[in-house]
Formats: sequence, structure tokens, C-alpha cells
Amino acid sequence: MINGKMKFDVLTIFPGFFDSPLKQSILRRAAEAGLIDVSIHNIRDYTTDRHRTTDDAPYGGGAGMVMKVEPVVRAIESVKGQGTEALVVLVTPQGVPFSHELAEELSRRRRLVIVCGRYEGVDERVRAFVDMEISIGDYVLTGGEIPALVIMDAVSRLIPGVLGAEESPKSDSFANGLLEYPQYTRPEVFRGLRVPPVLLSGNHGEIEKWRRAESIKRTLRRRPGLIRGAKLTDEDKKLIKELTGSDEML
Repeated sequence: MINGKMKFDVLTIFPGFFDSPLKQSILRRAAEAGLIDVSIHNIRDYTTDRHRTTDDAPYGGGAGMVMKVEPVVRAIESVKGQGTEALVVLVTPQGVPFSHELAEELSRRRRLVIVCGRYEGVDERVRAFVDMEISIGDYVLTGGEIPALVIMDAVSRLIPGVLGAEESPKSDSFANGLLEYPQYTRPEVFRGLRVPPVLLSGNHGEIEKWRRAESIKRTLRRRPGLIRGAKLTDEDKKLIKELTGSDEML
């Protein structure tokens, strides 16, 4: 981080895409508090022709256009040289799956340069100039701008001080390998649907026990594959065995 900040540099051909998201909610608050710094760089500024061309037809034929290697690499090299050492990330459906664990790893970095592709993707030679490729899911978007925002949002909220104490990320889904427990607020009863009595009891020990159990139950129902990688206590394992009738999940 530069002077205590996490520095994000985003390379894109649509810099205006980020105007509104960066002025909202957590990202805005983090920037105003001096905890993150986001710079958007227009890849077209690194072209050399009068039309500022960033794409061309693919060699070998085929549908769509491909982002040219020269302006993208010029942008990467120029931006990397503007500050402290950076990790260069290319967002692409072919990258490693983005996860809570990867967000935590990235949040410990000082600086991230995020390259947003478009069209049919980037010239393959761009990959020689990046450190990591990340995918936010098994689907295709029109460009890398939305994945870049996802990465910045997920990473920023893990930086100390970005979230207040009342918004700690430690209980979030995936933070401990499990889905988060159910949450409720007023009113106590809505159309016959009641808040679980234990949450109204004031007994914090019982509340924490209930939340842990509900987190395990929800994970077993919705994402059972997460259980094997979760941090489980002996009490957790006992509950899972009771719920499933076996210890195959452990």
C-alpha cells in the first residue's frame, strides 16, 4: 500500500464505466478515508495511430475482434512504472476462480494493476506481461470492467479499517469456509414469520451456538462441497454427523 493505501490501477477502454460505482457505498467511503486509491487508465491513450485503435481482426479468421498487444502492453508497462511494485491481474474467463481466500491474499498486496479485456479477448502475447489471470465465474461478460469492480470491492472490504466494527467481514459467508447464518431485524413478526426466539433471549452464548449450527445446516443444504474445507470444531463434526447420519462429509 502507498502511504498506507491499497492502490488499484485499472486498465480499460471504457474509463467512464467506473464513474458511478466508485462513488458509491464501501468503495467511496474507503477512498474518502484514505484506505484505497483507484486510478483508471484509458488503454486508448497508449495507441500510436490517429484512430486510437485498440482491436483488430484475429489471425486465422473467425468472428469478433481481438485487443491488440501493443497498446495493452504499453499501458501495463507505463502504469507499473508509476509507483510501487504491483501485481498485474488480467480478468478473463480462463483465469483461476476468484474466491474469498484469493481476495484475502490480494488484500495483503500493496498494489494491483487490473487489465480489462474486451471483444474476443486479448492477444495471447499479453499474457506474457501479467502475473495472474482471474475469473469471477464460468460465464462470459462483454468485458472485464465488471470483474474488475468485483475484485476491487471484495478486496477492499478486507483491508483493515474499510469496514466498521459493526460490519466485520469475519462472519461473512466463506470467511471460515461456511455460508453465513440467517440474519433478522425488526419487526419481530412479519406476516406470521417470526424471528427465532434464541435471538431475542439476550443469551450471547446460546446465540453464537445457534448461529454456528445454522451456518453448518445452511452449508450442508446449499453448498455441501464446502464442508470438507471448512474449519470445524469437534462440536461441529458431531452436529454434521447427526444431521447427515454419517461421517462421510468430514
